[in-house]
Amino acid sequence: MSIVINDYIARIEEACGEERDYIIHFKYDKKEEVITKILKKATLQKTTAKIIFDLKYKETYIRLYATGKAVFKKIKDKEQLNQILTELLS
Repeated sequence: MSIVINDYIARIEEACGEERDYIIHFKYDKKEEVITKILKKATLQKTTAKIIFDLKYKETYIRLYATGKAVFKKIKDKEQLNQILTELLS
């Protein structure tokens, strides 16, 4: 992981299923900053009570939670995930 990613991310998990999905847990003290950065760069598709945000960034679908967790869908591999996270969090 890059330095930028290490500053913001507490943990990355790979979800089970047909497609590769990744669950990202952001550091608690950085979650507000992360949410703001991602909302500025990704396209908002739908929001539920400002708690859950469905977003699209390039060809990736992101479900961002106000709790500091995000699910990244349609990711080929961890390298692509790291690239997208670096772009969103820079």
